[in-house]
Amino acid sequence: MKTMSGREIKNAFGLMIDTARAEPVRIEKHGSGVLMIVSVEEYERLSARPDSERPKAISASQTES
Repeated sequence: MKTMSGREIKNAFGLMIDTARAEPVRIEKHGSGVLMIVSVEEYERLSARPDSERPKAISASQTES
């Protein structure tokens, strides 16, 4: 998994797209992860998993300190 800052994404959007097609890209803002970018194929693979195998969603209130 590659990690990129918001600034890097802004300056190298094409690179982020190319990277996300090969591996997930974690986007950070002020040093904290805020987004994950995955390819359509990876999204579809994850979406096809039974609910019992899917990661549980984390609400915004659980991530705020």
